[in-house]
Amino acid sequence: MIIYLVGISCVGKTTIGKMLADKIGYSFFDLDEQIQNYYKKPIEQIQDECLTMNGYREKASIVLDKLFSKNVDSVISGTPSGLKYSYLQVYKRHKDKELFSICLNDSFENVLDRLTFYDRDSNPITEKLDESKKKRYLKGIRADYNYFKGSYKRADFQINIENVRLEKIPEMIIKEIGLNELMPAANRVARPATGK
Repeated sequence: MIIYLVGISCVGKTTIGKMLADKIGYSFFDLDEQIQNYYKKPIEQIQDECLTMNGYREKASIVLDKLFSKNVDSVISGTPSGLKYSYLQVYKRHKDKELFSICLNDSFENVLDRLTFYDRDSNPITEKLDESKKKRYLKGIRADYNYFKGSYKRADFQINIENVRLEKIPEMIIKEIGLNELMPAANRVARPATGK
């Protein structure tokens, strides 16, 4: 089975994906990381080499196709456009498998608090956000969501993580999508044996 996480940037796809994969004993793949490994260069450089973002997405969707083609139970953290453009075409080609998409949703303010910034070599950098920058980035987060929200409706499941403690989210996902049988035996509550 493949669980494919989508949602806007910094909603928590990678962090939650890793935690979910650990919880159910699946492999975890971060699509951005896999793209960089496949092309052996940072995402920003790959994007610069493409004439358009759609050109980049076509290159990136080759990697998504390879991940979906693996015969391994996995959780994959996708991109904000994970159910749009060439990614959607790859997703549809693999829907004959046990493949489920989950859109993670959180408040724009929570996403703003998790914003991360990277240089051209995909190294994290620190950027201090004053009130003016926070307003500008919040406006950008809303715009991104509005741009992609139609594609998020295609997801098999919508999971709202607002006001849910991070460590509780994997269990919430497992419960909401009906995957309780995947939880490792070590995490199940032991029941006393009844003697007859």
